[in-house]
Amino acid sequence: MSGERGAGCGERALIAAALALAIGGCGEGRTPVVAYSPHGGTQLALLEEAFERANPDLDLQWLDMGSQDVIERLRFERANPQADVWFGGPSTIFDRGVADSLLQPYRPAWADAVAHAASGAGDRWFSLYRTPAVIVYNAAAVPADSAPRDWDDVLDPRWTDRVLIRDPLASGTMRAIWGFIIQREARSPGDTAGGMAWLRRLDAQTRTYALNPAILNEKLARQEGLVTLWDLPDVRISIGKGLPFGYRFPASGTIVIDDGIGLVHGAPHPEAGKRFIDWVGGQEAVLLATRHVFRLPARRDLPADSVPAWVAETEREMKIAPMDWDLLSREGSHWMAWWDRHVRGSGRRTQ
Repeated sequence: MSGERGAGCGERALIAAALALAIGGCGEGRTPVVAYSPHGGTQLALLEEAFERANPDLDLQWLDMGSQDVIERLRFERANPQADVWFGGPSTIFDRGVADSLLQPYRPAWADAVAHAASGAGDRWFSLYRTPAVIVYNAAAVPADSAPRDWDDVLDPRWTDRVLIRDPLASGTMRAIWGFIIQREARSPGDTAGGMAWLRRLDAQTRTYALNPAILNEKLARQEGLVTLWDLPDVRISIGKGLPFGYRFPASGTIVIDDGIGLVHGAPHPEAGKRFIDWVGGQEAVLLATRHVFRLPARRDLPADSVPAWVAETEREMKIAPMDWDLLSREGSHWMAWWDRHVRGSGRRTQ
């Protein structure tokens, strides 16, 4: 990227200073662990407190941003890394990080507890959580029996100007949903016309593309829109905070995203980063996230009597749709660029 190559020393120094202000200074006498993450302040603060209690010599610092923003920042900082851990994002984005040499090999203590397929080449990332996509609606305005039951239902004319969408360019979750739609609608290998036509119809329904999840939640709660597509953990956190949301798994099947973690190549504090990765994927921390922020665990060895009931309910209710994640890793950036240039904002004009 030209921005990466063209940044001078002064610009890099300004970025480093801004980062230091954003994540705060390290605690006196403690080693910092800097994590870039899309997991949101609720989860990150929860884990920060528990991690520092278990590791009093370490100071977990985090910067919350969208998945795409994480990889772009890591690319920009490649010559002078500021982060130790890349914590969260779809497998497709982590695979791009592997291709860009942004991650270094590290096999955590819990690696054997996750499926072999849920890891990156050369042990450069491992799946920590599994994240299902769901259809979300404002339950104060939409009765449950009237809410969309499947992907195509969101295209019904009654939802025109009632749909809200998280900006897909910054969101790994939305890029995965877009990739699923494109693959689902393909009539032959390499065909994207059907998927783009579907997304153009969705664009015609969409009132706005929200810049971040907080704005998406605010607009949905205020009934500026009534329906969206998003991920299960964030929706359940919002419901727990009292927001009037309901959700359902698409009847024909949904995607379940492997949500990864990896050690940043050239990390300033690699040993501290490894300790965080080992801790956050350990049974105690995974169960903490499962109980309090609704993360579906990737580990397959958790004691059944320790796992919340909602996990079994989710596994029973959701139908997992087929998805070629390798294809999305290879082609996703091209699909998103084409969508942004030719589909976004075009739906209303073609009605």
